[in-house]
Amino acid sequence: MATLLTGKSVVERMAQGLAPRIDALVQAGVTPTLTLVRVGERPDDLSYERTAVKRAEALGIAVRRTMLDELAPQEALEAALIELNCDSDVHGCLLFRPLPSFMDEGRVCELLVPDKDVDGITLASLASVFTDGRTGFPPSTAAACLEMLDHYGIPVAGKHVVVVGRSLVIGKPVSMMLLRRNASVTICHSKTEDLARLCASADIVVCATGRARAFGAEFFSPGQTVLDVGINFDTQGKLCGDVDFEAVEPVVGAITPVPGGIGSVTTSVTMAHTVEAAERAAAHRGLLGTAACGNGR
Repeated sequence: MATLLTGKSVVERMAQGLAPRIDALVQAGVTPTLTLVRVGERPDDLSYERTAVKRAEALGIAVRRTMLDELAPQEALEAALIELNCDSDVHGCLLFRPLPSFMDEGRVCELLVPDKDVDGITLASLASVFTDGRTGFPPSTAAACLEMLDHYGIPVAGKHVVVVGRSLVIGKPVSMMLLRRNASVTICHSKTEDLARLCASADIVVCATGRARAFGAEFFSPGQTVLDVGINFDTQGKLCGDVDFEAVEPVVGAITPVPGGIGSVTTSVTMAHTVEAAERAAAHRGLLGTAACGNGR
């Protein structure tokens, strides 16, 4: 049987590391604050919002909400983001996406200042992922993959990693972050020929396609580590990943479950980014030494 790479112990370790940093901020007169920005009431957004609020409150991170009607004009969302940019008490902003189809999501994302971009949605933040920069933060889910590997002591340097998916949310940024760790990365997608053979040849496979149970046992081989980033619902309405867990778990060496895997760590990464954003802001104001700041990269 494969080793289950569950998120619970990762979340607990991250919370322990964040606690003294949050205490130091509070002692300096700064309360790390995250604002959630939501348009409409999509069930998945509401579910993630509840999780985020619960995680933040447990850590001592303040949460604010900016909620707009699903038919609100884009100008209203833009005005809200501009206001958040100017609010020095807000350190991080999490914008729930996708936005309604009538909105220009690219334009909206670019309105957020990178300093408060704790989920890597701005071009400046993404550019830093590709250039090893320090502007903004990487996408939380991509960073969660690295947190998972680090926590379980799974080596990356010198390993062959196949990433299936090429989005700017997961596929491309996690590939660059793994490359920075000296992995040899192959990026695959729906048009890749002989995908099963490529996946089976890797040491680590990251599945991030958004296709429920699309990857069966034929895609994998003994001893591999599999990170399933997919959050899907099957035809029976059951939450599942991109990987057919029941078929693949007996084959590989280690695998993340869905739910309870990468998704649970993603929320903690967003909180860690918010704390670091607060540290950077406090250091800029002379309230906290720069040595106290964490490293979101």
